[in-house]
Amino acid sequence: MTALRIVLADDDPVYLHGLAAILEDEGHEITARAGDAHGLRAAVAETLPDVAVIDIRMPPTHTLEGLRAAVEIRRAHPSVGILLLSKDLELTHLRRLLEAGPANSAAGGIGYQLKHRVTGADFVTEVVGEVGAGKYAIDGEIQRALYRTPRRRDRLAALTEQQLKVLELMARGLSNSALAARLTISKRTVEDHVNTVFDKLGLRPEAKEQYDRRVRAVLMYLASED
Repeated sequence: MTALRIVLADDDPVYLHGLAAILEDEGHEITARAGDAHGLRAAVAETLPDVAVIDIRMPPTHTLEGLRAAVEIRRAHPSVGILLLSKDLELTHLRRLLEAGPANSAAGGIGYQLKHRVTGADFVTEVVGEVGAGKYAIDGEIQRALYRTPRRRDRLAALTEQQLKVLELMARGLSNSALAARLTISKRTVEDHVNTVFDKLGLRPEAKEQYDRRVRAVLMYLASED
């Protein structure tokens, strides 16, 4: 696994120490640790890490300071991967983060994991590695909550083999240019496939939401695989 530069943000010093120890044992560098949202913003701006691992609820109010900071970081530093941690399943958190970043191949990955699952060393390093590689690492329970209806799953059946392959590669974090190279087709053909996938999945274009459409398509695919 590629060594990553990581900022950790959590107001629980024991949990923070445990995460840092696991990641450092795997060869990653912890560039900074923060106990509140202000320290997190400053640490990311100063060190520009590959990934920021952020607890949603942080001081002083322990409501959404971590989430707000994550959204600001995503907008200001889109190349930084964001991994949100939460004790509760709240879909608004995920949607707000997904809508915060620009649609470009240089954008970092996005993860949202329920905190009680992020314990084992293998799990921690796998999830952080996926986000660091520009992929999505969304907890399976959250995926099912977003896209559990039979109608949405049935829409995947309408995709051709080639369209399904395009969606699968999108889920691996490949940009349109990378998709074209992998499938040995033109970028224009890839764009046609992607737009057709959006149409068949019922993801209608809305102003300034192309990025969100792509992510929602990926989440539907991931949920179908669960």
